[in-house]
Amino acid sequence: MVLRVSVEVVTRAQYKMSRMESWLLTVTQLPTEDPAARMRFLRTLESLGAAVLREGAYLLPDTPGNRQSLDALSEYIGKMAGAAHVMQVTARSPAQQETFKRLFDRSARYDALVKTIESLRVGFGQSDPSAIARVFGKQRREFEAIAALDFFPTAARSRAEQVLADGEGAVKKLMLSQQPQAALPIGEALLRRTWATRRPLWADRLACGWLIRRFVDPEARLAWLDKGQGVPAGGIGFAFDGAHFAAGQARIAYEEMLTRTDLAKNAALAKIGSIVHFLEMGGDPVPEAAGVQTLLQGAGRRAQNEDQLLAEAEKTFDLLYEAYFDPANK
Repeated sequence: MVLRVSVEVVTRAQYKMSRMESWLLTVTQLPTEDPAARMRFLRTLESLGAAVLREGAYLLPDTPGNRQSLDALSEYIGKMAGAAHVMQVTARSPAQQETFKRLFDRSARYDALVKTIESLRVGFGQSDPSAIARVFGKQRREFEAIAALDFFPTAARSRAEQVLADGEGAVKKLMLSQQPQAALPIGEALLRRTWATRRPLWADRLACGWLIRRFVDPEARLAWLDKGQGVPAGGIGFAFDGAHFAAGQARIAYEEMLTRTDLAKNAALAKIGSIVHFLEMGGDPVPEAAGVQTLLQGAGRRAQNEDQLLAEAEKTFDLLYEAYFDPANK
């Protein structure tokens, strides 16, 4: 079946005047014999932030990134015995232009985010600051997910970003004010330091990086060293031979860090340690280890540098901690 569409022809001058307000209209005929392909197509459109005009017709702002994504998506659905036609269109009036823009209004999602952030402040001084910080981490990722699809930012976005930044600053101060000092392992403060480890990064080094930024030194700067490169002046080394926090015959560096910073009593952190220990040293099998290994491998393939790799790995360790953390036994 051939899908015929009518497209209004515009002159070069008209295009030049309207290109900043143009849209990409995708008209589809999805394959009926392959439900999985249909679902992948629709989920991809959703991930791009497309608005649904009606069944089979989807709208996106005309940007180079959206063009590239839709072209790839059209090629994919064509191979699946379907069809997708991507057309550049313009609104016929200012009113229609505003109607199109309202389809991409993210204000409600920002407002919901602000409400969640403001509710977290109720726990300041009562709940575990590190637990609050983890929730703030989730809200930061939620904000970034909304902002990535916010093609027409409004005051709601600015307000959400400010409220989030203020909350993150407040919880950092709370965490720093409660940072235990009695168990510092090397006779000096561990806050606001440069923490360095060697490339390549794997389970122990990634887990240590997560532990440092979440529980030991929230304002830490992480540095990645090549073989033979020394720790920066005033820095703290971890997870390599000769480092301040190094693996031994019986313990990985993560477990060493737990013990020497008085965090080993946290059962959730210790449970994560058992997974990382198995991935690095073997020993007693841990059922979750295979899944964590797969996720870390996926993070390694997605990331283009060490900072991105740690950011991806932190998501895995955050979820593990949420699964294992028991407020009654903190």
